[in-house]
Amino acid sequence: MRFTARSRWATVIGMTTVSVLALTACSSGSSSSESTAAASAPASEAPASAAPAASECTTPTPVKLQLQWFAQAQFAGYYAAKDKGYYKDQCLDVTIVEGGVDIVPQTQLAQGNVDYAISWVPKALASREQGAMITDVAQVFQRSGTLQVSWADSNIKSGADFKGKKIGNWGFGNEFEIFADLTKNNLDPAKDVTLVQQQFDMKGLLSRQIDAAEAMTYNEYAQLLEAKNPKTGKLNQPSDFNVVSYEAEGVGMLQDAIWANGEKLSDAAYQAQTQAFVTASLQGWIYCRDNAEDCAKIVTANGSKLGASHQLWMMNEVNKLIWPSPMGVGVADPKALAQTITIATGTKNLDGATVITKEPDPTWYTDTYAKAANAALSAMGLNTTGDAFAPITVTLMEGGN
Repeated sequence: MRFTARSRWATVIGMTTVSVLALTACSSGSSSSESTAAASAPASEAPASAAPAASECTTPTPVKLQLQWFAQAQFAGYYAAKDKGYYKDQCLDVTIVEGGVDIVPQTQLAQGNVDYAISWVPKALASREQGAMITDVAQVFQRSGTLQVSWADSNIKSGADFKGKKIGNWGFGNEFEIFADLTKNNLDPAKDVTLVQQQFDMKGLLSRQIDAAEAMTYNEYAQLLEAKNPKTGKLNQPSDFNVVSYEAEGVGMLQDAIWANGEKLSDAAYQAQTQAFVTASLQGWIYCRDNAEDCAKIVTANGSKLGASHQLWMMNEVNKLIWPSPMGVGVADPKALAQTITIATGTKNLDGATVITKEPDPTWYTDTYAKAANAALSAMGLNTTGDAFAPITVTLMEGGN
């Protein structure tokens, strides 16, 4: 996952309360062609009535989804939904647009260049405060995957041990969990630690130029385990490192979510399209939960440059961030929402800035679409909570090959 600097999108857009309409599904002959239930109820209520029959689909609606980064298993659910025909079943023709260093997904969405975007909650809220009227319509990741990793001999086992150390971070808003942990442990980021701008790799830690490096469970941490230890000539082992999980430290912030154009959510056709898109996307994530190896292959086939073992590791770790989803896949835990807002509004960086200056208005998030999707997917016989989810065992190879 990557972020660039904050969006400068500044047009203030209006938004009205959404109501989910009946969907039009596209015929495919597969069981996934069962349609999503309709709802005109508030976000807290589940839908009841069924959508039109699959045969009513004539011309699929073109839809563009903007990713945060290049093709990789972080986004496997969307690639699976496309590959397995789930989008087609919902009468959608989805184009997945890869991200890059200079692409801010939520800005692309707010400016009308795409129909939906994947973004971390804090960064999207920052853009929203600047005027990008976007709405979280499915909170896919249920927990933070951000780590601070150090060599075991450095004895950094918690945020309290950051004192006196060189702490790497990516910046661009990714550093706020670090600052929240420092604050929790009564450490002054300007005096008690040395903050180092870190590249999007682990070279700084591997060369011991920094004491602890920022990493995602599904990517940079794996890079460490794919590298050889020059002393042993063998791959590094988990025991060679200490890992501080910001989720475990109690300062995790919600990450990947599906964002929709908040202004367009007042339009009945876009509401129905959004429901169709969310339903198919969450079905894709359910498939990847139960078929991790196949989903890793699907992403690789879609042009990912990552090696096979790295891709499977990523798929497995991403599944851990999604499952279990006790309230249903895509439905956010209120406590996690509250914690994210508290950190985003109350934690300051070295410049004294917070992610957002005040609590966002309630229209920034709705669970209407995810709950309707869960009802439809459950009616298809799918488990939407992943209560019995168990990760697989992945063996990393040198360089992730």
